[in-house]
This record gives sequence, C-alpha cells and structure tokens, in this order.
Amino acid sequence: MSVKTTCPYCGVGCGVVARKGADGTVSVEGDKEHPANFGRLCSKGSALAETIDLDGRLLEPMVNGAPATWDDALDIVADGFAKVIREHGPDAVAFYVSGQLLTEDYYVVNKLSKGFVGTANIDTNSRLCMASSVVGHKRAFGSDTVPGCYEDLEQADLLVFVGSNAAWCHPILHQRMLAAKEKNPNCKIVVIDPRRTATCEGADLHLSLRAGSDTVLFNGLLAYLAGNNVIDREFVGSSTTGVADALAEVAGQTVARTAAICGLTEGTVSLFFDWFAKTERVVTLYSQGVNQSTSGVDKVNSIINCHLLTGRIGRPGMGPFSLTGQPNAMGGREVGGLANQLAAHMELEKAEHRDIVQRFWRAPVMADKGGLKAVDMFDAVAAGKVKAIWIMSTNPVVSLPDADRVRAALEACELVVVSDCMRSTDTTRHAHVLLPALAWGEKDGTVTNSERRISRQRSFLPAPGEARADWRIICDVASRMGYAGFDYAGVADVFREHADLSGFENAGKRDFDISAMAGLDDSAYEAMAPVQWPVTAAQPLGTARMFQTNEFFTPDRKARFIPIVPRPARNPTSREYRLVLNTGRVRDQWHTMTRTGKTARLLSHIFEPYAEFHPEDARLAGVKQDGLALLTSAWGKMVARVVVTAEQKRGCVFVPMHWNEEFAGEGRVNALVNPAVDPLSGQPESKHTPIKADPYKPKWQAFILSRNEIKRPDSGYWVHGKAGDCWRLEVTGNERPESWRDWARAQLGLDGVEIEWIAYRDPTAGRFRYAAVRDGRLEGCVFIAPNHTLPSRAWLIGLFAEQELSANARMSLLAGKPFGDGEDKGAIVCSCFSIGRNQITAEIKKGSDSVEAIGRCLKAGTNCGGCKPELNKLIAATAPMRQAIAS
Repeated sequence: MSVKTTCPYCGVGCGVVARKGADGTVSVEGDKEHPANFGRLCSKGSALAETIDLDGRLLEPMVNGAPATWDDALDIVADGFAKVIREHGPDAVAFYVSGQLLTEDYYVVNKLSKGFVGTANIDTNSRLCMASSVVGHKRAFGSDTVPGCYEDLEQADLLVFVGSNAAWCHPILHQRMLAAKEKNPNCKIVVIDPRRTATCEGADLHLSLRAGSDTVLFNGLLAYLAGNNVIDREFVGSSTTGVADALAEVAGQTVARTAAICGLTEGTVSLFFDWFAKTERVVTLYSQGVNQSTSGVDKVNSIINCHLLTGRIGRPGMGPFSLTGQPNAMGGREVGGLANQLAAHMELEKAEHRDIVQRFWRAPVMADKGGLKAVDMFDAVAAGKVKAIWIMSTNPVVSLPDADRVRAALEACELVVVSDCMRSTDTTRHAHVLLPALAWGEKDGTVTNSERRISRQRSFLPAPGEARADWRIICDVASRMGYAGFDYAGVADVFREHADLSGFENAGKRDFDISAMAGLDDSAYEAMAPVQWPVTAAQPLGTARMFQTNEFFTPDRKARFIPIVPRPARNPTSREYRLVLNTGRVRDQWHTMTRTGKTARLLSHIFEPYAEFHPEDARLAGVKQDGLALLTSAWGKMVARVVVTAEQKRGCVFVPMHWNEEFAGEGRVNALVNPAVDPLSGQPESKHTPIKADPYKPKWQAFILSRNEIKRPDSGYWVHGKAGDCWRLEVTGNERPESWRDWARAQLGLDGVEIEWIAYRDPTAGRFRYAAVRDGRLEGCVFIAPNHTLPSRAWLIGLFAEQELSANARMSLLAGKPFGDGEDKGAIVCSCFSIGRNQITAEIKKGSDSVEAIGRCLKAGTNCGGCKPELNKLIAATAPMRQAIAS
C-alpha cells in the first residue's frame, strides 16, 4: 500500500510517498510529482519511517497522572473550562496551539474559542516564528499575503537571504535554488547574517552585519536606490502610497554611514547595493533572523520598501519571500490561529468582519478584541488571570523564552490540559489532563506551505491505542460544553466549511479565498492535489503569484511604504552580560526533538547542545574547544559543549534551541532567552539576549555506550540518546564514587550478569575505561576522564554492530583509540548514508576534489544535499594539504 502525504517538518511542504508492507514495515520516499520537492527529501524527511514507533507514545487519556476513560477526561475538561468561564469570564481561559496541527484542527479550535467561548485568548507557537512577517505584510499589502512562489526562486538573478540559514532549515528549497544557479551564470546569491552559516557556502557574498542592524542596512539600500534613480515611477505613482515619507526617513543615509553602523566594510555594502540596483529579478528571502526581533516587523517592512520602490513584486523571479518555519504555520494564519486574527484572513478588530464570521458560524458570541499573544498568555497564567489553559501539539516549557517562568506558571495553574502524541515532555509533566492525539502518519487533513500551497496530509497508519484526531477531541469538548455547530461527520466536513467561509461575502475583497473547493465531496477531498490559493471560480486551478495586477488589499488597493526608524535592542549588552546570544536550528533536528530525537541517524550529526564562540570571545571567557561552558543571562542558565570558530561573529554566541529535559540536563537554551517582544507582532526576541559565559568544570566527565537504554541522571549536565546500535550518555559529575568499576557496572545495568570485563585504570591521571563483553559481543563501555579529553565515540559506536569483537577491537578498547586505518570514520557529516568526517577527508586526500567526486565514491551528498556545504568546507580545508604533500 502506498499513500501520498506531506512532510510534517519545515514550511517547504515536501510531498512524501509512504509505503506500508504486508509485514507492517513502513518506508518513505519523496513524491516525484509534488511541486514543492519533485521527489527530494532532506535528512529529517528521509528518516520519517524511523520515528513512527510507539515508544513513548501517549496511548490513553490521563487525569492527574492516572489512566482515565475518554468520557471522564472530556467531562473534566469541559466542566473545568465551563466553571472557569462561569466564575471568571471567558478571558480566564486560553488555548495555546501549534503549526503542527492540521488546518482542520486549527479551524475548529479557533471557532470554539472566538465564536463560542467568546475569547481571543488563542495563540500558537507560530507566533514564535512568523508573526512579524504577518504584520509586515498587513502594513504593506493590507493583507497577510505571500506574493511569490517557489518558481520565482529559480527564475531570479539575485537571491538575497536575510537571517535565513536555508541550507539547514529549508534544505530542499535551498538545493532547488543552487541547482537553478548552476544553470544560470548570471545568478548571484547574497547572505546577510551575523554568522557564517552553511548557506554561505553557496553564496557569492556574505554580509556579516552587526546583530540587529538589518533595518539600517535596508534603509541604506532604499536611500541608494532612490539616489541612483532606481525607481519604478509608474508602479510607485499608481500602485503605492507613502513613498515620500519613507524616503524622507532615509534621506542623507550614505553607504559609508550604513557600513559603519552595520559593522561592515564600505566596499561590501556598495557591492550588495550595486547588485540589487542593477538586477531586475531579485527575490529577498527572510526567516527567523528577521522575524525573531523586537523590531521584526520593521525589518520586514524595510525589505518590502525596497521591492516596492523598484516595482519588483507580482512578477516572475522577484519579490519579498517569507520562509516559514513550520509545516502548517500558513494554514494556522488562514483560519485565524493567532490571537489578533479571525478566520479566512479577516480582522478581529473590524466590526464588519466579526459580523460576517459570527453570522456564518451562527455563533452565540464573538470575541471583539485581540487576545493574549504567546508570551503575554503565559505571563497571564503566571499572574493567575488565566486559570485554565489547553495546550495542543507543542512544548512551550522548552520553546518559549524565559522558559523557567513558563514552567512555574503551568505548575501553579488551576487547570492545565495538554493534547499530545508523546507521554513525557517538559510540558506534559505539568498537565492535569493529558489527551492522546494522533501523530503524523495517523492523522488526516491539510497543510499549507510557504508558497500558499495547500497539500493533503493523509493517514496510512491506524490510530494507536485510544488516540484521536485533534479536531475530533476539540469538537467533543465543545459539544459537552453545550455548543452547537461541532457535529462534523468527518474531517472533509471541516475543510468544506473552512473553504465556504473563505468565499462568504468576499467577492474579491479579501486575499484568502478557496471557495471553489467548498463543494468537494469526500472522494474529491481525499484525492485533492496540491494547489496554491486563491482557488476561486475564476481561478479553479489556483494562483501561483499574487499582485500581478498591481492591486493590493488596502482600502485604496495600493501598497503602502512604511517609514522605518531603526531602534536599538530592548536589552543591550552590559559589562556583566557582554555577549549576544542568538538561537536557531541545526540541520537534522526539529523543534524540541520529540520526533527527530527518536532516530539514531539524526542524532549522529550533532548529539549535544553546543555554544559557538568566536576565538577571541572564547579566550576572554576562558572556554576551550570541546569543553563545557556555563551560559547565564538575567533570566536563566544552561550548559553547552563549546565550539570555537572564526565563522562566528565577534561578540555573539550561537546555541541551537532543540534540546530539552528528555534529552539533556541543563540544556534548555530558552531558559536564558530574553522575553522581550516586538510591540506590533508580539514575536519574541530570540536573536538578541545579553549573556555571559564561564567555563563549566565538573570534577569528571564520561561517556557511556550500552545496548540497554541507560538511565538518565537526576542532575548536572548530561545528554542522552540513541547512537547506532546502542544508547549513548554523555555525563559529568562533581562527586566521585568509591569504586568506578562498580559505578560503571551499575550504569550499564549489568549487576549480577555474567560478562567478560575489560578494564584500564590510571587513578593518578583520573582515567578509567571499562568494557563489558558477552558471548563475544560488546555489551557496553564506559570511558571516564578528569576533563573533556575523551576518545572519539564514532568508532566505539561502530563496534556494537559487530557480532564478535576482533582481537584488534579488544586492544582498541584498552588503548582508547582504534588500531588500523579507516576504523574511525569520525563525526558524521552525511546523515543520509552515515558517512563520517575521516572517511571524507581520506577520500579528498586520494584526489576527490569536488562534492560530485565524493558522492561517486562515498554517496555523501547524493540524497538530500544538506551536507554539501560541509563537504565543500572539508574540500577547502583538506585539498591544500593534499597538494602540499604531493609537491
């Protein structure tokens, strides 16, 4: 059986073909017919079949930690919410939802909250990734409209990435752009980012600007374009308003002044400005580096201003383009999933729109003011103003800024309901009621990607245990609360109502309109092909590109220039907190790892949370490569492995946001993060938190590899996860056990088990090595040292695949290093084929001097392409050594 569905990770929205064998095994591959990816999948998508087991799944409702029936659990939720509403009013309850929900789930919970409970206290974790873009679009276009499509990215002659590491965060789309660049000798790529990211490896120019200075740079570009008469006067005159005010704000801003404020050379800025001015087909792609800022909305509009001035919008190969982070962030926007929106892109604060939606829903009430945005919502929980909260498909105790405060808020809340597919997360631990939800592969509905393309996510697995669809759970609670209008026969019913509302009293006044799909019967819904909205009677096959007629959705149908006044960071650095923390993603993990953390393949690339320092900052802080650093802010602290690299901008530290208390102790970076938000969008500032760094020096450090799952420590720094055919634990401590041998046996769970015990002890140096062998196979090993100088894990992990240890391998265990060439393949670079750094370096030394040559020999880089930037870096670093040896 094969089923076409959609990947549940980033906003690219790749098509997936899932195949289920007669024995129940599942395999996945890219859908060659899906227009987002044409058959390619990134490392995460390729590993989807490895994440669908039921380990750790929530399979039955739980009330106060004990199993419960669905009827009891739903009654408690309905009665609890009704009681709070009755005693304290509708604004005493809140819903915190997720871009992991399908559009139909999003639609019914928004309907319940705003039209029946009567509160707009419904927000989404998408607030954390694209709310600034929403407001920027609305200010400029009068609607939250993404103008372009993926084909524009392939037709452009200049691609400008701003605060976007697309090579790691949107890899399939990035590979499409690089492939187009190879065919187009005129195409150039510019990356604007304080860090030198993997995306820079395919770029012609990198502007390592000072953190937070984006608006200064684009204001400077606007001034340069105006000063050099690069203006589409017909378009500006007939299709925009506000240009004079926008240009007055940047009057007199020179290239030299722009460069000085942004911390760039004048020549670099001049070159970028010149390329932008002389290139007609320009697409500016931006992501979290723009949005996650206290001035995120202004950053968005400073970019849009430059496209409006040059008329580069609504035509092939040009326009501003927001790369969304989640698979259905766009679908959530379509149904009003944010606290300041209504369904079908209508405005909550417009009486006309509230009336339209209320009449369509036949709702008894309608929220008439914006609700609590994400950060404010949990502040209200902490203050006792919100007394009941329902969290769906997200993990705010890890993902929200000032995360310890979020945890404390939930701990004190009167009623916490969590719908999730996983039993144990940092957030589910604080739930009074846990409701088991379906996961990817089990649930059915639609999602919308970054180019407005609606795709079906189809089920191919049965519902496990007692898990139910989110939309069904929401409807069951709504019905128990006495609300009519939630008696849908199936998910297609929900979609039809959503589509019908989009066209209700619309007549072209609103951008979001899929009314041509309102009449789909169940079989047509099941067979729905990917399509870009609007989908109307006039455009039944969808719409690839918006604003082609130069008409927008403002009252006068003209786009608006927005004068931008650059603002400093809300929390500047100080003598104590002199470094700027910037958080983001890594290539092979997703959000808080509840799915991707299940597979050893994806953990193999980067196993531990890390902090990336410039060499001079590392020297001043006293931290060293591969050591540990204690990072502290005014809000919290964490511990991370140190990476020292000149690719990090001086004064900045980068830390990934994925690790949580299921996978690491002291590893939640959002415990540090500044909770300041953009005043317009409410999006948190995740790119600028003042911190300090100190060496973290436990008495000892160790790693443990075991065939049996290793118990997680109760405290201190540790990291836990799968590794090849074994489990891996990195652990530190300040208390030394009386016997390292007994401690090692206990950690491996081998007390009382007949094993062959291989040991190496150097008490003076504080180094101990133990290995347990049973029936010739390695069962586990423990390596202990007084600091971080421990052997490579990669070759040891490989020994667990051997049916019987060779004499060489036994000697290696004692020596702490492999004997013979090629036994240690090194840190994994290509996750798709488990190819390590040492293997790649050896191949380069043999003469493979291109990514293609490495691919022919090792297959690295031939699947998703996500490792190609790292391959290029290794070639650049190794090839000169080979040439020097040869000469």
